[in-house]
Amino acid sequence: MSKFHEALDDKLIAFIEAQPMFFVASAVEDGRVNVSPKGLDSFRVLSPLKVAYLDITGSGNETAAHARAGGRATIMFCSFTRNPLVLRLYGRAQTGAPGSAPWREYADRFEILPGARQIIVLEIDSVQTACGFGVPLMTLDKPRSTLTDHWRAKGEEETAKYRRKRNEVSIDGLPSWVEA
Repeated sequence: MSKFHEALDDKLIAFIEAQPMFFVASAVEDGRVNVSPKGLDSFRVLSPLKVAYLDITGSGNETAAHARAGGRATIMFCSFTRNPLVLRLYGRAQTGAPGSAPWREYADRFEILPGARQIIVLEIDSVQTACGFGVPLMTLDKPRSTLTDHWRAKGEEETAKYRRKRNEVSIDGLPSWVEA
Protein backbone atom coordinates (compact mmCIF):
# COMPACT_ATOMS: atom_id res chain seq x y z
CA MET A 1 0.00 0.00 0.00
CA SER A 2 1.14 3.47 -0.70
CA LYS A 3 1.35 6.21 1.89
CA PHE A 4 1.76 9.95 1.46
CA HIS A 5 4.03 11.95 3.73
CA GLU A 6 4.16 15.69 4.39
CA ALA A 7 7.92 15.81 3.84
CA LEU A 8 11.08 13.75 4.00
CA ASP A 9 11.93 12.50 7.48
CA ASP A 10 15.21 11.08 8.79
CA LYS A 11 14.26 7.50 7.83
CA LEU A 12 13.41 8.46 4.24
CA ILE A 13 16.54 10.59 3.93
CA ALA A 14 18.65 7.63 5.10
CA PHE A 15 16.90 5.46 2.49
CA ILE A 16 17.73 8.00 -0.25
CA GLU A 17 21.36 8.19 0.83
CA ALA A 18 21.68 4.38 0.62
CA GLN A 19 20.45 4.15 -2.99
CA PRO A 20 23.04 3.94 -5.80
CA MET A 21 20.60 5.18 -8.45
CA PHE A 22 17.36 7.05 -8.96
CA PHE A 23 14.98 7.87 -11.79
CA VAL A 24 13.75 11.30 -12.89
CA ALA A 25 10.48 11.66 -14.79
CA SER A 26 9.36 15.00 -16.20
CA ALA A 27 6.70 16.29 -18.54
CA VAL A 28 4.95 19.30 -19.95
CA GLU A 29 1.29 19.43 -20.95
CA ASP A 30 1.99 18.29 -24.52
CA GLY A 31 4.77 16.05 -25.73
CA ARG A 32 6.61 13.09 -24.36
CA VAL A 33 7.02 12.09 -20.73
CA ASN A 34 10.74 11.64 -20.15
CA VAL A 35 12.22 9.14 -17.68
CA SER A 36 15.95 9.08 -17.04
CA PRO A 37 18.05 6.83 -14.81
CA LYS A 38 20.71 8.62 -12.77
CA GLY A 39 23.65 7.37 -10.76
CA LEU A 40 27.04 8.44 -9.50
CA ASP A 41 27.25 10.38 -6.24
CA SER A 42 24.99 13.09 -7.64
CA PHE A 43 21.95 13.42 -5.34
CA ARG A 44 21.55 15.62 -2.27
CA VAL A 45 18.73 16.26 0.18
CA LEU A 46 18.76 20.01 0.83
CA SER A 47 15.84 20.09 3.26
CA PRO A 48 12.73 17.99 4.03
CA LEU A 49 11.01 19.66 1.05
CA LYS A 50 13.89 20.30 -1.35
CA VAL A 51 16.35 18.02 -3.14
CA ALA A 52 18.86 18.47 -5.94
CA TYR A 53 21.08 16.49 -8.22
CA LEU A 54 24.14 17.27 -10.27
CA ASP A 55 23.19 16.66 -13.89
CA ILE A 56 25.89 15.37 -16.21
CA THR A 57 25.90 16.15 -19.96
CA GLY A 58 24.10 13.43 -21.87
CA SER A 59 22.40 12.69 -25.15
CA GLY A 60 19.46 14.96 -24.34
CA ASN A 61 18.39 17.59 -21.85
CA GLU A 62 14.71 16.82 -21.39
CA THR A 63 14.42 17.49 -17.66
CA ALA A 64 15.83 20.98 -18.10
CA ALA A 65 13.43 21.69 -20.98
CA HIS A 66 10.50 20.54 -18.88
CA ALA A 67 11.70 22.58 -15.91
CA ARG A 68 11.85 25.69 -18.09
CA ALA A 69 8.31 25.01 -19.40
CA GLY A 70 6.58 24.49 -16.06
CA GLY A 71 8.71 22.10 -14.13
CA ARG A 72 6.54 19.08 -13.32
CA ALA A 73 8.85 16.29 -12.21
CA THR A 74 8.96 13.11 -10.13
CA ILE A 75 12.06 11.53 -8.68
CA MET A 76 11.82 7.85 -7.78
CA PHE A 77 14.09 5.68 -5.68
CA CYS A 78 13.58 1.96 -5.28
CA SER A 79 15.34 -0.58 -3.16
CA PHE A 80 16.86 -3.56 -4.94
CA THR A 81 17.94 -5.08 -1.62
CA ARG A 82 16.30 -7.26 1.02
CA ASN A 83 14.15 -4.42 2.40
CA PRO A 84 11.70 -3.42 -0.35
CA LEU A 85 10.55 0.20 -0.72
CA VAL A 86 9.68 2.62 -3.49
CA LEU A 87 9.90 6.35 -2.74
CA ARG A 88 8.55 9.04 -5.05
CA LEU A 89 9.15 12.76 -4.70
CA TYR A 90 6.63 14.86 -6.63
CA GLY A 91 7.23 18.52 -7.31
CA ARG A 92 8.43 21.31 -9.53
CA ALA A 93 11.95 21.38 -10.93
CA GLN A 94 14.20 24.27 -11.73
CA THR A 95 17.58 24.14 -13.38
CA GLY A 96 20.75 26.03 -12.66
CA ALA A 97 23.63 26.12 -15.14
CA PRO A 98 27.12 26.94 -13.87
CA GLY A 99 27.18 30.53 -12.68
CA SER A 100 23.41 30.76 -12.12
CA ALA A 101 21.85 31.47 -8.70
CA PRO A 102 20.94 27.79 -8.03
CA TRP A 103 24.44 26.71 -9.06
CA ARG A 104 26.07 29.28 -6.78
CA GLU A 105 23.80 28.25 -3.91
CA TYR A 106 24.18 24.46 -4.15
CA ALA A 107 27.33 23.54 -6.12
CA ASP A 108 29.48 23.34 -2.99
CA ARG A 109 27.38 20.37 -1.85
CA PHE A 110 28.62 18.27 -4.79
CA GLU A 111 31.87 17.00 -6.16
CA ILE A 112 31.72 18.68 -9.57
CA LEU A 113 32.20 15.76 -11.93
CA PRO A 114 33.50 15.95 -15.51
CA GLY A 115 30.64 16.86 -17.84
CA ALA A 116 28.56 18.50 -15.10
CA ARG A 117 26.15 20.76 -16.96
CA GLN A 118 23.65 21.94 -14.35
CA ILE A 119 22.03 21.35 -10.99
CA ILE A 120 18.39 20.31 -11.03
CA VAL A 121 16.50 21.38 -7.90
CA LEU A 122 13.11 19.85 -6.99
CA GLU A 123 10.75 21.73 -4.68
CA ILE A 124 8.76 18.83 -3.24
CA ASP A 125 4.93 19.01 -3.27
CA SER A 126 4.38 15.52 -1.87
CA VAL A 127 6.25 12.41 -0.84
CA GLN A 128 4.90 8.90 -1.43
CA THR A 129 6.15 5.51 -0.31
CA ALA A 130 4.99 2.16 -1.67
CA CYS A 131 5.81 -1.43 -0.83
CA GLY A 132 8.21 -2.24 -3.67
CA PHE A 133 7.37 -5.96 -3.44
CA GLY A 134 7.51 -6.28 -7.25
CA VAL A 135 11.01 -4.78 -7.56
CA PRO A 136 13.63 -7.49 -8.11
CA LEU A 137 16.51 -8.19 -5.78
CA MET A 138 19.77 -7.15 -7.43
CA THR A 139 23.31 -6.48 -6.36
CA LEU A 140 25.50 -3.55 -7.29
CA ASP A 141 28.87 -4.56 -8.71
CA LYS A 142 30.32 -1.06 -8.85
CA PRO A 143 29.47 2.43 -10.07
CA ARG A 144 30.01 2.97 -13.80
CA SER A 145 32.48 5.73 -14.67
CA THR A 146 32.04 5.65 -18.45
CA LEU A 147 30.14 8.95 -18.66
CA THR A 148 32.51 10.99 -16.51
CA ASP A 149 35.56 9.32 -18.11
CA HIS A 150 34.20 10.33 -21.53
CA TRP A 151 33.75 14.00 -20.59
CA ARG A 152 37.08 14.12 -18.77
CA ALA A 153 38.79 12.91 -21.96
CA LYS A 154 36.86 15.39 -24.16
CA GLY A 155 37.69 18.39 -21.99
CA GLU A 156 35.48 21.37 -21.21
CA GLU A 157 35.73 23.02 -24.64
CA GLU A 158 34.55 19.89 -26.53
CA THR A 159 31.90 19.24 -23.88
CA ALA A 160 30.55 22.77 -24.28
CA LYS A 161 30.53 22.34 -28.07
CA TYR A 162 28.55 19.09 -27.68
CA ARG A 163 26.01 20.83 -25.40
CA ARG A 164 25.49 23.59 -27.95
CA LYS A 165 24.91 21.00 -30.66
CA ARG A 166 22.87 18.38 -28.79
CA ASN A 167 21.41 19.93 -25.61
CA GLU A 168 19.86 23.26 -26.65
CA VAL A 169 16.41 21.86 -27.48
CA SER A 170 14.46 18.86 -26.26
CA ILE A 171 13.27 16.01 -28.46
CA ASP A 172 9.93 17.86 -28.61
CA GLY A 173 11.60 21.12 -29.70
CA LEU A 174 11.47 22.92 -26.35
CA PRO A 175 14.39 25.16 -25.37
CA SER A 176 16.45 23.36 -22.77
CA TRP A 177 19.80 25.04 -22.31
CA VAL A 178 20.70 28.53 -21.26
CA GLU A 179 24.19 29.46 -20.15
CA ALA A 180 24.15 31.46 -16.94
